[in-house]
Amino acid sequence: MKIFVLLSRFPYPLEKGDKLRAFHQIKELSKNHEIILCALSDIKVDQKSIAVLSAYCSEIKIIKLSKFKIFWNLLIQLLFTNQSLQVAYFYNKSAQKKIDAYLSKYQPDHIYCQLIRVAEYVKHSSIKKTIDYMDALARGMERRVEYAPFYLKPFLKMEAIRLKRYEHFIFDYFDNHVIISNQDKELIVHLNNDAIEVVPNGVDYDTYQTKNLPKKYDLIFAGNMAYPPNVDSVLYLVKHIMPLIWKNNPDINLVIAGADPDKKVLQLKSNKVIVTGWVEDISNYYASSKVFIAPMQIGTGLQNKLLEAMAMQLPCITSTLANNALGATNQQNILIGNTPEEYAQHALELLNNNELHQKIASNGNQFVKENYTWEGSTSILEKLISSSH
Repeated sequence: MKIFVLLSRFPYPLEKGDKLRAFHQIKELSKNHEIILCALSDIKVDQKSIAVLSAYCSEIKIIKLSKFKIFWNLLIQLLFTNQSLQVAYFYNKSAQKKIDAYLSKYQPDHIYCQLIRVAEYVKHSSIKKTIDYMDALARGMERRVEYAPFYLKPFLKMEAIRLKRYEHFIFDYFDNHVIISNQDKELIVHLNNDAIEVVPNGVDYDTYQTKNLPKKYDLIFAGNMAYPPNVDSVLYLVKHIMPLIWKNNPDINLVIAGADPDKKVLQLKSNKVIVTGWVEDISNYYASSKVFIAPMQIGTGLQNKLLEAMAMQLPCITSTLANNALGATNQQNILIGNTPEEYAQHALELLNNNELHQKIASNGNQFVKENYTWEGSTSILEKLISSSH
């Protein structure tokens, strides 16, 4: 089958969750199907990144989005329509013409869209198509409102309403619908949301495997550090949880590893808090750490960082919110915190109790290997695409 994959970003390097998901799905689907990749991009895509995807795609088309057109389109949509700004950011008429031309030229059997951001381009196409909602974006935006500065609250509230409306509206234009977790599925407002198929993420077990490296860091948080839920999480961690941990043991350190750290994250740096910025191989940081902690307070979707850490036999502490998508068992293969005191207690227990450390690490590793593989999750997607023909 010839599958036209339409993305809002080029899926390499793998520093964002949507890129990671798209890359591994393309890699798996390419084993049995011809993949034509069409990716929008508001930045220049490196030739090395294109070369990586060339191994899995028969054609790669990158549509460059002009910053001026993006700004102009956002202004028009904000002032004169009720269109979601996330959708407006990625849509323009010249890109529409190119996508129409590619569809006409390549005559794919199926269109696979990742995120509602690109759905507008193909909603009227007669070709069978699948939308990957990935996360419940509207609910994620609603959660951000609560923690946002006062001057951003009105815009975020408005965008949450617009996103929710669009998530509902776009549903009926697609033959198949997928999403990353049951928790997110229930947050899509549509009468037929039970028809949405859950396609979780997997783990690249070749990259994320146990390594014997010296343990330089006591605690680690990893992820894209420009992503608001991650920024919120590390601010909560350093300002509310770490003081309780340091009260018990002032020598404990924390590494915050990940690309594009926000200014607020950079300000957390101290002799006990290391902020790395972009790292070539995050698995080395997991291997050099004793405990993974992700006190996620906002956001949606499945936390890849937890899957990766568990795959590397790192005991993990997270929130009820993050674990609802993950589905691990508290006190068995993960530890759940709901207050700064609980997080601090869990961290200290894992650092001081070797038996508990080993139990959570080993059980967590077994849990992800049984439930999260790219081969298994993409086979769900592949069956769905094939069954619609």
